[in-house]
Amino acid sequence: MIIIKNGTLLDPASNRSGMYDILIDEDRIARIGACGSLDDMAAECVSMKLMENPAAGEELSEIDASGCIVAPGLVDCHVHFRDPGFTYKEDIETGARAAAKGGFTTVVMMGNTEPHMDNVATIKDVLERGSKTGIRVLTCGNVTKGMDGKELVDMDALMEAGAVLFTDDGKPVTDSEIMEKACIEAAKRNMIISLHEENPELITNNGINAGEVSEKLGITGSPREAEISMVKRDIEIAEKTGAEIVVQHISTSEAVDLIREARARGVKVHAEATPHHFTLTQDAVLKYGSLAKMNPPLRLESDRQAIIAGLQDGTIEMIATDHAPHSREEKQKELTQAPSGITGLETSLSLGIRELVNTGFLTMGDLIDRMSAGPARVYGLDAGRITEGGYADLVIFNSGEEWSFVQSVSKSSNTPFLGQRLPGKIYNTICRGKVVYFHG
Repeated sequence: MIIIKNGTLLDPASNRSGMYDILIDEDRIARIGACGSLDDMAAECVSMKLMENPAAGEELSEIDASGCIVAPGLVDCHVHFRDPGFTYKEDIETGARAAAKGGFTTVVMMGNTEPHMDNVATIKDVLERGSKTGIRVLTCGNVTKGMDGKELVDMDALMEAGAVLFTDDGKPVTDSEIMEKACIEAAKRNMIISLHEENPELITNNGINAGEVSEKLGITGSPREAEISMVKRDIEIAEKTGAEIVVQHISTSEAVDLIREARARGVKVHAEATPHHFTLTQDAVLKYGSLAKMNPPLRLESDRQAIIAGLQDGTIEMIATDHAPHSREEKQKELTQAPSGITGLETSLSLGIRELVNTGFLTMGDLIDRMSAGPARVYGLDAGRITEGGYADLVIFNSGEEWSFVQSVSKSSNTPFLGQRLPGKIYNTICRGKVVYFHG
């Protein structure tokens, strides 16, 4: 058993906040009570368990959360663990370790692996291995076989195997007819399609915004219309079919506006924003080179501000890292040859605090909502809340205390934030009642 004492509980799902103690029994939250009120109950529970089974050696562990926030375990519905197929970049075990360090207790893997997440065997394999990591590692199923955009997967089979959403992330579904069929089939099953919105026909060099910076570098880059046109098309398809879709890693102000307008008229469209898109602009490429290259690319300050506004008013309901590890050798290639992507699980909460809360754009409750209850709510996951009888998935952190990001526990460290001091020191991540990360 674990008792968490003297912490500031912050649970956006129930709108509960304040000083509380939390008693954890096995994988569940047994009781939430005023500070100091659960000591006798905890001792009695331990005694009863010892009476029932003296050989069990039941003990009560105490975590003093004084000065810290106790929030729901964070939920990231967009991570790349590169497993199977590209485990020199990351694997399920190291990805889960990075997630736990960052306060995440639930993650959803993307399917641009080898083999892809388009078949039952691969999905069952990754879920089995993910179940041994200490956190909840879930997975998507692909929308099309081989992610080639031509033939739909067997959605029923993938759902039965455990897929929690459908996506070809890494590639857009460019064929409008296939996209419409996918939406019709997903809607029948009350499943969400999560979409990478970049039209490759408009892009010469992806990963860098087409604009002033790309011109300085002599690169054509990726124009904003590549995203805008796809978002517009897929909103129209969702509206026509009644499907529920998510626009991943949104990067343009126009796309934010399109989603806001569509939601206002009842279209079932959601959006996620990444920490790098609400933190950095295209100018970061001049400073960090390929470490600031990602798909979709970093864009203008006006786009960054539009994304923040979308997070403020709920147009963007989720923050997702798009954790995308690459090897040092890959990222050291010439800019146009280096792969796009940035790691993000270990720094996401801190960047949210620094860029959104400390600047006054969001309350801490809003940030935690976008990082826990929001994604759980959109995808229908049993996560993102603190409630008696519910799973004991928690993160304990001091929002005002800084820490130094000097070494990643991921296999890769392709991030411009390495070496920085960041706010929001995480002390404990607890998943299903077990401490999966501890900082002494």
